Amino acid sequence: MAWETIIKSRRDWTVVPNLHDYGQVRTAFSWERARQGLDGLPAGGGLNIAHEAVDRHAAHSRRDHLAIRWLGRNGERRDFTYADLHGLTNRFANVLQELGVAPGDRVFALAGRIPELYVAALGTLKNRSVFCPLFSAFGPEPLRARMTIGQSQVLVTTESLYRRKVEGLRSSLPDLRHVILVGDDRKPTDVPGTQDYCRLMDKASDRFEIAATAPEDKALLHFTSGTTGTPKGAVHVHNAVVAHHITGKLALDLQEHDIFWCTADPGWVTGTSYGIIAPLTNGVTSIIDEADF
Repeated sequence: MAWETIIKSRRDWTVVPNLHDYGQVRTAFSWERARQGLDGLPAGGGLNIAHEAVDRHAAHSRRDHLAIRWLGRNGERRDFTYADLHGLTNRFANVLQELGVAPGDRVFALAGRIPELYVAALGTLKNRSVFCPLFSAFGPEPLRARMTIGQSQVLVTTESLYRRKVEGLRSSLPDLRHVILVGDDRKPTDVPGTQDYCRLMDKASDRFEIAATAPEDKALLHFTSGTTGTPKGAVHVHNAVVAHHITGKLALDLQEHDIFWCTADPGWVTGTSYGIIAPLTNGVTSIIDEADF
């Protein structure tokens, strides 16, 4: 059966789509050309996801552009510009360095959609450590399995999630050296065997220089759902940012003045690739809604 081609008139466009002509864009496309849409680290220092998502914007005209508008489950609202993210992610990268967390070490995060999760993700990438998000609805056993397989050395989580799901597992997680707690309602925490996120961030400098990052350096660790057996880890390297960026531009048609909402949770690959990385590398505003679906 032949399908009639849908043709939309260019006269109806208020904004010219990035994928304005599929045939033309497909013919001209190459991964080398897609890479040219990113800056790379200064002085030929390689390619780092967090630099492309935050620092290059903070250094230029989008510095004061809104990067994230966070909507809390109780009606709160917090706004973060690219300059704000630059300073906060620098602080978290310095926190990791102060704790002795090295490039390649695994930093896991177990939290709902709170700003600290996004700061931890990008700060971890700046430190060239490997970020692994965990779905906050997981129970203790799925968490233990993933943290064991991934050899979690750092965990960023909230006080309530830690007490309910992780505290009882500590003895079975020999690689876990540091637990950083975000207080519920951002209140200070004082839980034995953990450190308080806000205290660590307050002491850290907001200046940080990303070291040279090879495109094939490990950046992200995602796990399969585990519905058919033991969950399997999949590593993404910093060079994956080329695909994140260009698919955000072409498939999602992200434009510089867009306001974008990704409904996927960062605990899954879509929520990281298209809820954190792609919208930020394209310099748009993301809506982050903490409320349950």
